[in-house]
Amino acid sequence: MSFAEPRPDLAAALPAFAALAGERRWASRLSELARRVRPPPGRGGTWRGRAAQRRHALELALARLVEDPRALDRAGRGERRLLAIAADAVRLAETLPARGRARLRERLAAGLEGEQTLVPLFHLLRSAALYRARGFTVEFPGLAEDAPFDLLIRRGGAEAAVACETFSAEEGRSLHRGDWYALVDRVHPELQTWLAAHPGRYVLKMTLPEGLGGPDRLAELHRRISQLLATPTRQDSSADAVLKLDPLVLAGAQAAGQGRLLPERLRAQFGPEAHLAVTADPSGGSVFVIAARAGREDTIAEAFGRRLAAAAEARLGAAADGRAGILAVFVEDVDRTEWRALRESLELEGAARRFLTTAAARPVVAVTCCSRMELLGLEAPDAVPEGELRFRNPAHPAARQPGALAPAIEPAP
Repeated sequence: MSFAEPRPDLAAALPAFAALAGERRWASRLSELARRVRPPPGRGGTWRGRAAQRRHALELALARLVEDPRALDRAGRGERRLLAIAADAVRLAETLPARGRARLRERLAAGLEGEQTLVPLFHLLRSAALYRARGFTVEFPGLAEDAPFDLLIRRGGAEAAVACETFSAEEGRSLHRGDWYALVDRVHPELQTWLAAHPGRYVLKMTLPEGLGGPDRLAELHRRISQLLATPTRQDSSADAVLKLDPLVLAGAQAAGQGRLLPERLRAQFGPEAHLAVTADPSGGSVFVIAARAGREDTIAEAFGRRLAAAAEARLGAAADGRAGILAVFVEDVDRTEWRALRESLELEGAARRFLTTAAARPVVAVTCCSRMELLGLEAPDAVPEGELRFRNPAHPAARQPGALAPAIEPAP
C-alpha cells in the first residue's frame, strides 16, 4: 500500500502524533502560529501573515484535523498525505530504541520552534515511504544510531545510504522574501491613503543592488518611499536603491478591472525574479504596484550545488562505510511557478550534474529533488511524476550496473 493512500488508522494517529510532539509544546506552537496569521484588528491579512500561513501550512493543516477529527472526512489529497506521514512518525517511534525515540522527538521539537517547520522531518519520513513503495527495506540509522546519514535502504542484495537534506531557495536570492514582506506591510497602509488621494494606475519600480537585509535598511527605504510619494520628482537614486514611480501600462489590458488576470500580466511584464505587490482601491479601480528586483540575478542553482557538495562531504563520505550514497534534497521556499521554472530551465539539473563531476561527489550514486508540490501529491505540471527528480552519477560504480538500486537512482521515465 502506498503511503499516500487513506488508511483506517489515520484518525487514531492524530492524537498520538500530538502526544509524540508533546501536547503542551504542540498547543503552544499552534497558538503562536494562530497569532502570526491572524489579521490585525480592522485590517485585512498582512503579507507576513500570509507568508507564515504558507510556510507553516503543514502544521496548520494537521492542527485543523487534530482539533476536529471529523474534518478527516472532508480532507483533501494533500491533507491525507500529511496525515499518513504523521501516522508513519507514530509507528516509527514505536519501533525505535529509546535513544532513537528521543532523537525523533528532538527533531519534531526542533520543527516546532521559531521559523523552523516540520518539512525536514516529513521529507525524511516521505522518502522512507517512497523507498518502501519501490520494494526497498528501510532502516533509520540516523535516528537509531546517530549516523550522519538518515536512511539505509536495501533491495536484492544492494544497499545505499540516504542523506535527506532541506535546501531553501532563499540561499540563492539577493532579495529575501521575508525582508520584502516586511517592507510591503510597512508601506501598504500609506499607499492606500495616497492612492485614495491620487486615483489612477501606478507602478513603483525598485532596484535594490544589495537586497533589503537588516531593519535599519528597511526603515530607510520606507522613509525614501514616503518622501518620494510626497514630492513631484517621482524618482530617487542612490548606490543602494533606485526608485522610480511611473504610470502603470499593461499592453492589451487598459481596462480598470482586470481581476485575477492582473498578477499574471504583471509577472509576464516584470519577469519571474521580480517581487510584486499590489495595492488596490476597489471602489475606484485604482491600482498601485510595487515591482522590485535585486541588482543581480538570483543564484538558486549555484547555491543548490554548494549545498550538495557540503552535504556529500559531511554525510556521505567515510562515515557511509563505502556504501553508495543518495542525496535526497527537498527544495523549500519555492512556489508552483518557480518550481516549474527551475525544472523547465534545467537549472537544478545543470547544478546537480556539475556537482556529480566533482571529487566531492565520489560517494554519491544519485541526487534526487522534490518540493512541497510532490509532498502534497499535486499533479503535473506543478509536481514531478513519480514524486521526485532523479539524477544518476555515471561515474559511480553502482550506477554503471544499477540493478536492484535502479528504482532509487534511475531517472523517472
